[in-house]
Amino acid sequence: MVAGVTDSIKSTVEWLQQNPAPDLILMDIELADGQSFEIFKLIDVTSPVIFTTSYDEYALKAFKVNSIDYLLKPVQKEELQLALDKYRQMNLRYATKETPEGEARLDVLLKELRRQLEPKEYRQRFLVKHGQKLVSIGIGEIAYFFSDGRLNFFRTADSRKFVVDYTMDELEEMIDPRMFFRISRAFYVSPGCIERIEEYFGNRLILSLRPALEKEALVSREKVTDFKKLDGQIKRTVVPFSSV
Repeated sequence: MVAGVTDSIKSTVEWLQQNPAPDLILMDIELADGQSFEIFKLIDVTSPVIFTTSYDEYALKAFKVNSIDYLLKPVQKEELQLALDKYRQMNLRYATKETPEGEARLDVLLKELRRQLEPKEYRQRFLVKHGQKLVSIGIGEIAYFFSDGRLNFFRTADSRKFVVDYTMDELEEMIDPRMFFRISRAFYVSPGCIERIEEYFGNRLILSLRPALEKEALVSREKVTDFKKLDGQIKRTVVPFSSV
């Protein structure tokens, strides 16, 4: 059901002040008296928004407010349907006992949207044991992370080895994917530590790392395609597999 239609900043502000917050707002960026972003400066908009516009230059600005999607004109039926489906899925996700129907549920949904749009912060340092004391190691000092099946470790560029008290899956949430690539369930490597790449059995790759490692660093078959996209960062030659 359409609860209301407005065509300006002024009329939109008045409508939102005089009516309960709608479940969803479809908002054109260019209104009769200015850009709709001004509305968010004048009042607290608690509803999620799908923006429409003829220009793509406002996309970043749109996602800094309550936007769940951004559609370019002329709006295609399929794109609008996808945007509405996205809203419904997110809305259902938060329709729980802890977040009942109404403003509480929408508030949680909007907080989640804002959280997703905020730049993610990754670990900059790891506090690890070294003998009887703890030392702090900067992420830039680490060449790679690996597992021996029992414990997880990282090795620094100067070949120091430390136990890290996180699972490999937990590390995936902590380390910047622009700095480390997960080549398998047991390895994250920094492109700068790769000395040599060789083709291997089963459409896999095997890496020679610097500093050297006593176990094989294999790029799993599922990761090979994405790994090859790092070629510009690695600048190493792939050597054909020649073993029998």
